[in-house]
Amino acid sequence: MTAYTYSLVLFFTIIICFFASFDKRILFNHHFGAFLKASILVAIPFIAWDIWFTSMGVWWFNTNYTLGLNLAGLPLEEWLFFLLIPFSCIFTYFCFDKFFKLDWLSALNNIVVFISVITCSVIALLHHDKIYTLTTAVITITTLLYLHFIARVDWIGKASLVFSILMLGFFPVNGILTGFGLDSPIVNYNPKDFLGFRILTIPIEDAVYGYTQFLLVLYFFKLFQKQQNEFTK
Repeated sequence: MTAYTYSLVLFFTIIICFFASFDKRILFNHHFGAFLKASILVAIPFIAWDIWFTSMGVWWFNTNYTLGLNLAGLPLEEWLFFLLIPFSCIFTYFCFDKFFKLDWLSALNNIVVFISVITCSVIALLHHDKIYTLTTAVITITTLLYLHFIARVDWIGKASLVFSILMLGFFPVNGILTGFGLDSPIVNYNPKDFLGFRILTIPIEDAVYGYTQFLLVLYFFKLFQKQQNEFTK
């Protein structure tokens, strides 16, 4: 593996979705503007979180696998992560929503929110000394409560199913980032700051982190998409 490893992971994650966006049956390219605004808006607090945790040594990056271009302590690839990974996720949701009738999943919203909030709350209480675990749990709880009880979105069940399917891609992508198939991980974690429970090489917190990021980008994407549709009427 080389200094291009992280950038190649991002490239192969997005390339098929990007070209498929222009397919006449999909036309996701018409929504690039809404996606960009949503992803950048969500990226701001997530990058701040990333910078904070990197500075604290909660996690750090192996520069043998990056291009060596850093900003605020983060590799360039890590900044691009917050744009390219959500692109593939939102594109996938867009396709599922377009071609499959999944509205019946809204009946599962209460169950998904209840189980997720209770689980995250228990974990946060039991492991409040582990900052990655605690922060991820609190932000996930806050996101779900806001979406369900304040924004009153009807797609949490649908989004959760799509994210479960996205996990098939999450495992190889995040697996490589956390060391699967490499001599050493691209992203390293301080064992004192997370549960230590891994799916292959992936900390369970990463999956929850990704789920919350996905929900937030999707929420703002739909919001900006609606504004765009109203503007073009």
